[in-house]
Amino acid sequence: MGFTVTGPRIFLASGHPSPTDHAASSPTDPAESSPRLGLIRSTDAGQTWTTVSAAGEADFHPLQQAGPILYGLGSQTSQIWAGKDTGATWEQRAKIPAGDLAAHPGTPQEVWATSRHGLLHSTDSGATFQPVPGAPALAAVEQPAPGELIALTTSGRILTGGGGTSWTERGRLPGDGQGSVLTAASPDHLLAADSNDAVHESKDGGRTWTTVHQGGHTSTGD
Repeated sequence: MGFTVTGPRIFLASGHPSPTDHAASSPTDPAESSPRLGLIRSTDAGQTWTTVSAAGEADFHPLQQAGPILYGLGSQTSQIWAGKDTGATWEQRAKIPAGDLAAHPGTPQEVWATSRHGLLHSTDSGATFQPVPGAPALAAVEQPAPGELIALTTSGRILTGGGGTSWTERGRLPGDGQGSVLTAASPDHLLAADSNDAVHESKDGGRTWTTVHQGGHTSTGD
């Protein structure tokens, strides 16, 4: 499900509650029957939510605010959506088989995307993407600073790369779960989740990790 923090106590989210849970599918209209949340916003740190746009149309998994541009990826359509008014209105851009998006406020026109075919890169605000030669298969990618990428592989390795063409292993998640989610609060402060639903935290850019939530699943990765 999509989730991002865009300011003090301001959260943006999306997702798809159970199709049978009509009340949960629209925070402001329990009669709404579509399970696609569109974009929802909280201004009180998640206590209450209101619908912003695209209710019933889109289920955004990655959501990424980059300066004036909010990017989302529709999970059913694999379409990149981009909005310049905090998601009140959208433009649909490239259609790519992506799993995660990364962009930085300093270079909002530049978007990185993970896919089963490797890393993809856009320099035109998501209108077109090109594959990055030699990039490894990645579960998640973050751009905590312009020109700096931090990535998570499915095997739990933390990689850093400049421009996506050369990579250095910085560390590895603890445990035997497969890497799934990576968030960079800053270049040094990282949070990650794995397939066991465990959550891990690093305060040194991914070199060492502390498990802050154990999770409850057993890994079935190969």
